[in-house]
Amino acid sequence: MVNLEWYRTFKAIYKTGTLTGAAEALFVSQPGVSLHLGSLEAYVGYKLFDRTGRKMIPTERGKVLFNAISEPLAKLEDVEKNFQKSIEKTTPTISVGMCFETFQITLEQYVSSLPFNLIISFGEYPEMLDQLDKGILDLIITPKKGTSATIEHEAFSSENIVLVGGKDVDVKAFKKIIKSKNKDQTEQWLKKQKWYGTTGDMEHLFQFWVLNFGKKPAFRPNYIVPNLNSIVRCLSGGNGLAVIPDFLCYSEIERGQIQLIWEGDTKLTNTLYFGTRKKNVHQQEIEHIKKLFRKVMRKL
Repeated sequence: MVNLEWYRTFKAIYKTGTLTGAAEALFVSQPGVSLHLGSLEAYVGYKLFDRTGRKMIPTERGKVLFNAISEPLAKLEDVEKNFQKSIEKTTPTISVGMCFETFQITLEQYVSSLPFNLIISFGEYPEMLDQLDKGILDLIITPKKGTSATIEHEAFSSENIVLVGGKDVDVKAFKKIIKSKNKDQTEQWLKKQKWYGTTGDMEHLFQFWVLNFGKKPAFRPNYIVPNLNSIVRCLSGGNGLAVIPDFLCYSEIERGQIQLIWEGDTKLTNTLYFGTRKKNVHQQEIEHIKKLFRKVMRKL
């Protein structure tokens, strides 16, 4: 039996003339709209639209189908409204992309109080930018700006990438070497320590090392753990070094569980951006999430 949502999606494409417009009207992702249309065309056995640039032009068979389902769908939608069955339509669903550690530090504590549905997605920044552009995500938190003309970026905070260590690390010895301004000695001391890193992500360490020593580090971390918050917890055990964003460990540094070892001769600072599409039907919900982020970042 044909899925009724396929007809609803077909009608939305017919009315808006684009896949993006239909996705916004139905509060679903654009790939979901494409999937529904493809399934319906496979079911009826013929094309319903001709794709001309970004416009979806209904075929003659598409026009016939629209005329056949338009009135029955309208009646079903009236029934939904009268019996208040449209919970999913009246409660928006927002898809937000960010790194796992940022979610834990910022938004996780507020999820249960949000007045709308929320889907959190974790991934690499280029992937999230692409998903934002395609309509799969509504908002991303990123230190990197994309180049798409449909996406706008709003700076809201910054992060310093710093060298931190366990409470048992001999910081005094390191400070003496730093004062000598001998980069070779500094590098050699650091290389002799135990290091923590995360699976597949060495970018922070690489950037920090290149900025301060003019080359990539000639070693790999001794311990690879799932994420940056895991590194902070491991360092609280007493030993080891890692290069991470400072906002992830402010409280641990204040409590003396870990130490801020070195900010580098030149600070490595990343600007954090909200990334959104310029046209978005969920603007009110997006502003709500932005407000929460600003609130948390002010406290850190």
